[in-house]
Amino acid sequence: VRGSASLFVMSLGMGAPLLLVGASAGRLLPRAGAWMNAIKTFFGVLLLAVAVWMLERILPGAVALAMWAGLAFIIAVFLGALEPLGEGVGPGRRLGKSAGAMAGAYGLILLVGAATGGNDPLKPLANFSAGGGAQVAQQLEFRSIKTVDDLERELRLASANNQPVMLDFTADWCVSCKEMERNTFPNPAVQAALSGAVLLKADVTANNADDQALLRHFGIFGPPTIAFFDRSGQEIAGYRLVGFVAAAPFAEHARAALAN
Repeated sequence: VRGSASLFVMSLGMGAPLLLVGASAGRLLPRAGAWMNAIKTFFGVLLLAVAVWMLERILPGAVALAMWAGLAFIIAVFLGALEPLGEGVGPGRRLGKSAGAMAGAYGLILLVGAATGGNDPLKPLANFSAGGGAQVAQQLEFRSIKTVDDLERELRLASANNQPVMLDFTADWCVSCKEMERNTFPNPAVQAALSGAVLLKADVTANNADDQALLRHFGIFGPPTIAFFDRSGQEIAGYRLVGFVAAAPFAEHARAALAN
């Protein structure tokens, strides 16, 4: 009863304004004009931004960064950055043109970032050194596994070499996994904490029988999930991570896990 009543009250809240506007015969609605074109363009740009954001899951980081640059150039054009200002132009037009110029400049920065291997639109020049040269961020080297047998083989090998193990479950469609790969794993503190461990990666994008068997083996639903194993090949209880973890707390957690 409570659920039905809640849905009924919510429907009244959504429907009553529509009934009110309809009964007013349009008197409560703003008149169409040039501002409607601006609203249409604004939402069109938002839809393009959503499209690029979704494509980030399947495209290389540099390609996605170049697409963000293209979107910035589109915004610059619509704001009149390339049009002559002329005389007698009001402050609103001048402000719009200034914003367009800033969008165009940001687009150029994004293109430079894409050319130097960047993948973060908020830090497009992260791979560019202060001296003017490109520098490639150090990346962790993961070994890929696909089945439970692959995992057991790698654990036996690591145990024979007296090394702990970290296992990372990931997928192309996993947004938090991309954040970990972009913001957490390249961090020097994280790399130092994992320097003595064997790093394994299980890509469960396909979600086939092998992927499902591996997930059932650990009793997890999906990525991002990270498990730590001691030098004897046993998972370290209480140290499994689920979801995105920033670099500083991840480094501290990894040090504590591998110390055990």
